[in-house]
Amino acid sequence: MGRWEPNTRERLARAALELFGERGYEQTTVAEIARRAGLTERTYFRHYADKREVLFGGAEVLREVFAKAVAEAPPPAAPIDVVAAGLEAIAVVFPARERARQRQSVVGSHPELLERELIKLAALSTAVAEALRARGVPDPAAALTAEAGIAVFKVGYERWIAPAEHRELAELLHESLTELKAVTAGSR
Repeated sequence: MGRWEPNTRERLARAALELFGERGYEQTTVAEIARRAGLTERTYFRHYADKREVLFGGAEVLREVFAKAVAEAPPPAAPIDVVAAGLEAIAVVFPARERARQRQSVVGSHPELLERELIKLAALSTAVAEALRARGVPDPAAALTAEAGIAVFKVGYERWIAPAEHRELAELLHESLTELKAVTAGSR
């Protein structure tokens, strides 16, 4: 029977994106998502708190990977280079580009989902700033560097999911960080 297959969270996320694409976010219910995944509604709620959360389920992993890479970066590195290590680490945890495009299409079409996205990015920034502080980076440098890292992430990610883009996320994050460094060096 389908419900005993592994990767329950993945199956639910895939089913949700399929249904959001076919029927729209507002018209899709949790029961329909669970049914499409071959699971029960109860199983859905064991993995996700609500219908919105299925679109943000990877946020915890992203936060952990980013903060761990910042914490484990070589000690003499400048704060922005430490954040670069975090950006490199998170580039490998993203789903396939087409799936990310589908997700962003849904999120970008609904104000409450955009709000949730901003909350998740703020939590990511907080985690990175805390990891920087733990490395001895004082405030406001830790907070500013973390926010700059999130800005680089947002710009690189938006470029990565653009329809005509074919370069890898890691390359686009690196390019965006290089552009940020050029802007800040040129403003002195």
